Amino acid sequence: MTYRGGSALRACGCAAAGLLVLAGCSTGGGGKRAAGEHTPAATAGTASGSPSGTTTSAKPTAPPAPLVPELDESKQPRTAAEARALLGRIVVGQEAFGPEMTRRTPFESDPRRWPVLDEACVWQTSPLPDDVLATSTRYFQLPAREGRGRVRINVTVTVHRDRRDSGWETAHAMEEVLRCPDQRLREGEELKGLWGASLYEGEQLNGWTEDAFTESGEYVSAEDGGPHPYLWSQGQFGPVTIAVAGKGAAGFTVEELSGLVVQGTSRMMLQARQQLGKAAG
Repeated sequence: MTYRGGSALRACGCAAAGLLVLAGCSTGGGGKRAAGEHTPAATAGTASGSPSGTTTSAKPTAPPAPLVPELDESKQPRTAAEARALLGRIVVGQEAFGPEMTRRTPFESDPRRWPVLDEACVWQTSPLPDDVLATSTRYFQLPAREGRGRVRINVTVTVHRDRRDSGWETAHAMEEVLRCPDQRLREGEELKGLWGASLYEGEQLNGWTEDAFTESGEYVSAEDGGPHPYLWSQGQFGPVTIAVAGKGAAGFTVEELSGLVVQGTSRMMLQARQQLGKAAG
C-alpha cells in the first residue's frame, strides 16, 4: 500500500470551505499554493478627475492566515499519560450536538483496545498498537421520537506518536473501504456499499485538515432496521486524528445527518489545532 493513499487511493472528495460537507465535487484538484506565492500588486490607472494625473499603486495584500496552522512539535505528547490528557481536551461531549443528544450505554470504549477490520471484513478489537499512545470513542444518540427513528453518533480521537503514524491511519482507512465495501460491525449490525475519498490539505476544497478522509454508505441493523444512511468523516492534525460516524434513521435526512457529523469534526479539529498549533504572530 502506498503511504497515505497514493494515486490509487485518491478520488473525488467531499470537503468544503474549512469544514467538511458530504457532497460531490468536480474532478481535478487545486493543490497548495507555493510558499510565498501571492497575487502581484496591481497598478491603478490615472484617477478619474485628478488634475495631476498621478498614478497610484495598490499595496500588496498579505496572504490570508491558513485555516490549518503550523504544528508546534514541542506540544506533542511523549507518553501515554500526556496523550490521554490531550485527548480529554479534544474529544467532545453530547452538548456539542445540541440539547436533544444523549449518551448511549456504554458511553466510552475500552481505552486499552483498538478496532481492527479482519480478513473476513468483520470488526474486532485488539490491544493498542505501538504507534498509538491513546484513543477513545464516545457513543451518543438522538432518541426516536415524532415519527423519527434513533440516530447514532460516534466520535473518536486517537493520539499517535507522531504525524507519520497518524497519516498511516488515514491511509489504512481508505484501504479498508477498498478491501471491504461491505463490513460487519457486530452481530446484527452491518455497513453496505461503502465508498471513500481521501484528500490532502489543499486538494479540491480541503482547507480544514492536513488529511481528510470521508466514507459513506448504508447502515443496516436488526434493532434499527434499514438501510439507513451512514457517514464517516476523519481529519488529521499532527499526531492526532479525529473522526465522527453517523448512522441515520427513518425520518432523518442525509443533510441532517451530515450536519451533525460536521458539527463534531469541526469542533474537535478546532480544539486539536488550539492544543497543538503554533500561536499566531
